[in-house]
Amino acid sequence: MGEGLRFFTKHPDSIMDLQLDGQVAVVTGGSTGIGRAVAEGLAREGVHVACCARDADRLSEVAAHLRDTHGVEALAVPADVTDPDDLSRLVQEVEHAFGGTDLLVNNAGVGTDETILDAPDEKWQYHWDLHVMAAVRLARGLVPTMRERGGGVILNNASICARQPLDHEPIYNVTKAALSMLSKCLANEVADDDIRVNCVHPGLVQTEPWEEAARAETAGDDRSWEDYLSAIAEEETPIGRFASPEELADFFVFLCSPRASYCLGSSYYVDGGWLNVVT
Repeated sequence: MGEGLRFFTKHPDSIMDLQLDGQVAVVTGGSTGIGRAVAEGLAREGVHVACCARDADRLSEVAAHLRDTHGVEALAVPADVTDPDDLSRLVQEVEHAFGGTDLLVNNAGVGTDETILDAPDEKWQYHWDLHVMAAVRLARGLVPTMRERGGGVILNNASICARQPLDHEPIYNVTKAALSMLSKCLANEVADDDIRVNCVHPGLVQTEPWEEAARAETAGDDRSWEDYLSAIAEEETPIGRFASPEELADFFVFLCSPRASYCLGSSYYVDGGWLNVVT
């Protein structure tokens, strides 16, 4: 593995009580990558987790792992977050299983590849529903029970591309920027209900799509896919490496906790120094 891909993923014995034990979280895109790491990080703190994703088999494996490893309740809800009916069913299943939720992590999303002039309306609409409307619909569905339970936390997973766009994915850039603004507006709207809303903007995180793209780029090449990713990280980031999903998840878990009680309506860039402006 290239030097630029070294990770710091050890979880030492806790020296800070995050005060999350017994809470309930909903994590979208929870079957792999960042979403799975967030679900695991929350379960490690004693949080009961409802995960949704489209891959039912992988989702069931994640839920079983959380139950067996961390002794929490874990609910697997196969769902497509672009489908309003699936989201309504997710809300209903969470209310039936747990009586509501305390934490919502809107993580489901995917990169794009297009030009503005060539992309059809249908592609714009799909990613608008995926990155923005899913967060709107889940807020409408889950905030009422957060209020009944005395408050909560909503975290929206956006991207550094919301502020520093990549040329090949304008739809991703635009919809993630909209998610960032949605986070700020919702934070102002529900602050009096003791619900904290924040937005996280990751940079380079080594997930399956990055690895698949790197393997495709280096097929038949002398370079390894690890070296390909290392070169990207060394060129783009002062830290010189990709983050692991677990590193990012640690930040999400902290923001979910009462230890982050003064964090409200903010955008946090977790990008190894990739963002080239002061924000």
